[in-house]
Amino acid sequence: MIALNILLLMIEALVYFAVMTALLHWRKRYGLGVFLCALGVMHFLETYLAAFFYIQLPFGIISPGSTVLFSGKLMMILLLYIKEDALTVRQPIYGLLIGNFLLIGLLFIARNHETVQLVTSRQPDLDFVDEMGMLMVLGTALLFIDSIAIILLYEKLGRFFARHQAFRIFIVSAVILSFDQIGFFVALHYVAGTPVSALWGGWVAKLGAALVYSLMVTAYLRWFKDEPQNERRASLRGVFETLTYREKYERLLEETGRDSLTGARDRRSLTSEGPRLFAEARREGSTFSLIAIDLDDFKSINDTYGHQTGDMVLQQTARKMLANTRKTDHFYRYGGEEFIGICQGLSSQGSSALAERLRTAVEASPYQNVKNVTVSIGVANFPGDGENFDQLFAKADERLYRAKRTGKNKVITL
Repeated sequence: MIALNILLLMIEALVYFAVMTALLHWRKRYGLGVFLCALGVMHFLETYLAAFFYIQLPFGIISPGSTVLFSGKLMMILLLYIKEDALTVRQPIYGLLIGNFLLIGLLFIARNHETVQLVTSRQPDLDFVDEMGMLMVLGTALLFIDSIAIILLYEKLGRFFARHQAFRIFIVSAVILSFDQIGFFVALHYVAGTPVSALWGGWVAKLGAALVYSLMVTAYLRWFKDEPQNERRASLRGVFETLTYREKYERLLEETGRDSLTGARDRRSLTSEGPRLFAEARREGSTFSLIAIDLDDFKSINDTYGHQTGDMVLQQTARKMLANTRKTDHFYRYGGEEFIGICQGLSSQGSSALAERLRTAVEASPYQNVKNVTVSIGVANFPGDGENFDQLFAKADERLYRAKRTGKNKVITL
């Protein structure tokens, strides 16, 4: 019986892998949608088998749904990423998340129907529907986390195991499947009362599945090179942002006039809003202040610590300065490491005090391993320093660079 169970597991894994990789391999001919639909339709079956269908192996009790189908699905998601990119693989990741939650929602709505009993021996098992619904929720959430995590870990280990792809795939799949085994067992134990003995057996089985699928994936990648594999990747941060639709958020910020890195208003917004705000202040007889801010020695920060650290410094600097402006003030990233603040209703002494507060806030902020982050600031006011927005801007800019030439980390207002 045990030998038959092992044989059937191997056949199931081979059939699953053969069909799914064939659909993936022919995606250029028949479209990626065929592969994606095949990937998604079995989630309910996977969850059902993982919860209620067990077999005996020498090392314990395991479920084919979890060992073969779920492990295979996760490996197919990783394989799709290897063959394509993060932009493509996020489609099934989010499609599975949305589709499974839709299924769960419809199940819970449908269970409230007033049913008609057509066959006396058959009645809807609502307790089973509730159990499956809860397991689907937890299983779907785990699948979403697993899918992103396995891709990020695969990229992370690329630096160490670039020439040992089979080992690299095995390590990442073994780690993520171990995490999944613990997470889903907690759900099974809570919902269905699954005994702890199933945790050990299922974990060993998933390690075995990780090994078998890793060997098959590596063989497929070596034997079927239908197009150049995408070995050159973006940064780990870039992959994560693509998988989580971060670039969509950044594009939305850009379309709404926000700088995607710092959250400040962008240069295009300054160009359109600055003259209008000045005209309003002049028409209403109000004061108007323009504050030009530039990080000191920012190039050396990039050169010494790298551009990611430079981006972090820009983000924290902008966040600190935004926190020290009034709600009525306007704050823009003009370009690079330069920012512009626009204030209405402040006296020249008030704008000087605000600029000094910004300078002090930046100087006092901790920046991890970067020391001595400071800013130089130039301030121009209406009336007194110009008759239009461009004149104020030029005056503030001139004072800013005078501050930089005369020692940096200072505010110049005259």
